[in-house]
Amino acid sequence: MPSRVVDYLVRAVSTLGVRHIFGVDGANIEDLYDALFDAPCDVTGIVAKHEFSAATMADGYARSTGGLGVVAATSGGGAMNLVAGLAESFASRVPVLALVGQPPTALEGNGAFQDSSGLGGTIDAARMFGEITQYCARVDSAADLPDKLSRAVDAARRGGPAVLLLPKDVQQSDTGDIPPFRSTPPTHRRDENSLARVRAALTAARKVGKIVIIAGDQVARDDARTELARLARTLDASVGVAPDAKDTYDNADPGFCGVAGIMGHPELSAALHSATLCLIVGTPMPITARTGLDELLAERTVAHIGVAAPYLSAIHATSTDLARDLGALADELTGGSTGGRQSAGRVNTESSHPYPPHELTPLRVPESTGPGLRYRELVETIEALLPEGTDVFADAGNTGAAVVHHLRVPRDGRFVVALGMGGMGYAFGAAIGSAFARYRGPSGTRRTVVVAGDGAFFMHGMELHTAIEHQLPVTFIVLNNNAHAMCVTREQLYYRDRYSFNRFRPSNLGAGIGAMFPELPAHSVRTTADLAIALGRCVESEGPAFISIDVDPDEVPPFIPFLATLEKKP
Repeated sequence: MPSRVVDYLVRAVSTLGVRHIFGVDGANIEDLYDALFDAPCDVTGIVAKHEFSAATMADGYARSTGGLGVVAATSGGGAMNLVAGLAESFASRVPVLALVGQPPTALEGNGAFQDSSGLGGTIDAARMFGEITQYCARVDSAADLPDKLSRAVDAARRGGPAVLLLPKDVQQSDTGDIPPFRSTPPTHRRDENSLARVRAALTAARKVGKIVIIAGDQVARDDARTELARLARTLDASVGVAPDAKDTYDNADPGFCGVAGIMGHPELSAALHSATLCLIVGTPMPITARTGLDELLAERTVAHIGVAAPYLSAIHATSTDLARDLGALADELTGGSTGGRQSAGRVNTESSHPYPPHELTPLRVPESTGPGLRYRELVETIEALLPEGTDVFADAGNTGAAVVHHLRVPRDGRFVVALGMGGMGYAFGAAIGSAFARYRGPSGTRRTVVVAGDGAFFMHGMELHTAIEHQLPVTFIVLNNNAHAMCVTREQLYYRDRYSFNRFRPSNLGAGIGAMFPELPAHSVRTTADLAIALGRCVESEGPAFISIDVDPDEVPPFIPFLATLEKKP
């Protein structure tokens, strides 16, 4: 049978090890779904409810696999809806390939429906996507495809999305005798000279004082957790994590000193106070990760290893493969006079702990007197019931701040919060994409948990229908305070509490979702006892579940800028 461009694309995606293409169907991308139906390879098309969520599904899939995520969308509004999701992938350096349909070539610039060719006064999709991608190209013929697809994949692997614009007639065209797609292995750069400078700084620092490591999410993407733990033991270092990197180091390890930055813990600041050097790994340390730490970092030596250069002055070594480079660094340092020593309380992070983890000091927030559960008590209740290996996706706002600050990530679980663009509703699609990547069937279920606010739910929460359709083991926990609560807090703190545009009419989400999907376990929770019972049932179930928790819209979250403003008030 003749092979079309869309058949070639599906085979190429399979060659890359991708097993799911996320998207929303439409006239100018439907041929791709036709190819998926007939494809002899194991690639499944997943139809989302909105292209933003399809993009976040591909993003979550990529974060959990360490590979490539793929999203497809039709032209016009479908393509426009991808923008926010791809922007998150761009800001967070997540490798995503977007296949975007376009009207037939002959109609472009001639009044075609959903035309974004840039001709005849139309929107120029290539220029638009070019601003939020590592690579964007229009495929004008089947002969163009191998080179442009290869360039797109290579660009995405360097960190960020790539877009191929595919006119409908090109999608349908015969590939003829163009060669099969050959995936080139990812290339890694090892900055020998700069890594030597980092090693020398660490060697000097460990002779005279303590070292603190702050780990970022590149550690998780590069699957370098074991190497990070070995390096920390070698250096006898205390370890903190960036807000979006809580799963990079065992949260129960005695050397763990919590989260850095805007939702951070005082233990990390205390460790830095007595440290000679801070080694930052896999994060450029944006404001979210360094708030409250700038002065401490400025007063001591800072070294940095990672793909992106840091925002602060540091001895920087580029690394595109932290597993390799951290492992090599640990090997090199072990040969030193103090290599491999451990503090009395340090245990191997790959083994079980002989005693309960030490408690981190929570940020002090004003006492809340409103209705519903408090952030800390509900997060600690959730944490106590999550089995090892549970993946947690937190959404933006007060809910995200509470989860980042209070939740200890289950061992062997992934933790994701979108801090690139911070788009509300990201967690719903991303968790579903991750669940597709990590789900191994009822006999080997790995549960995924979403924790989001009702504002985020009203934006993109109906993606739970996708989880229901595919019976994915995702528990959706929605904190319902009938508000965009972080905006309410800002109104109160910065605008004299004279008004609120951000409070909603009350809604009963648990009952509403239960009525909409009668077979879905749906719970409404008002006490910690109710929450424990409901979550226990959800964890034991095989498919999706939904929990709505009543919370107080006026509770101030553990968020340092808010707390600093409150301290200044008379």
